[in-house]
Amino acid sequence: MLRKKLLVGNWKMNKTMAETTAFGHASFELLRQAKEKHIDIGVTPPYLSLQTLLNINPKLIIGAQNVHHLPKGAYTGEVSIPMLKELGVSWSLVGHSERRTYFNETDESCNLKVLALLEAGMTPLYCVGETLTEFEKGVTKKVIKKQIDVGLKGVKDVKEVVIAYEPVWSIGTGKNASKEIAEDICGYIRGLLEKKYGADAHLVRILYGGSVKPNNIKEYMDMPNIDGALVGGASLSVESYAELIENM
Repeated sequence: MLRKKLLVGNWKMNKTMAETTAFGHASFELLRQAKEKHIDIGVTPPYLSLQTLLNINPKLIIGAQNVHHLPKGAYTGEVSIPMLKELGVSWSLVGHSERRTYFNETDESCNLKVLALLEAGMTPLYCVGETLTEFEKGVTKKVIKKQIDVGLKGVKDVKEVVIAYEPVWSIGTGKNASKEIAEDICGYIRGLLEKKYGADAHLVRILYGGSVKPNNIKEYMDMPNIDGALVGGASLSVESYAELIENM
């Protein structure tokens, strides 16, 4: 089964609406380039830029960076799935390491979000990964197993989920996991899914994220279990995004 490559840019807390508008107008060329190479592309901008981008180029995959699992309620500062759906947003990141680190997200809270997104017909892009301490202690696979077991608990149709392996020690640090480490863990994740979901595990797209740049993306894409990349800083400029597509 040939899984279609996927490139998602996570803008984090970057870009005003004016900057988003400029990127949106330039993104038609990115889409054309991606289509030629049979790659799906998208971005997860801040909430305030979602509508702007959807108005300009709804053909991009446009996702939120976070979402609350309940449809409404007294949760100041949160955004619900029905609010995103009304805009036409169909994806959301879940459990990005910055959410886990700074906002105390757990595998259990991620699970609630994954299930709620699937229930609403949306695509969760579920992030997993170990910290530097865990990596140095050699417990990476134990950590990943728990994140997969708990985060995907109760998921029936795993093909609707996209998974991103992002070692926390490589995000924004300039240290990237070698292609061998990334492939080993992405293959391990696929093996965990296979035990639980059988052949459907081979339909799941597993991305690598963590200091991915135009000059190193190709070595990751050559690995059999890595189906794309979740990219931070290198996705912010149109030129750099175009280079990522070119080198995939």
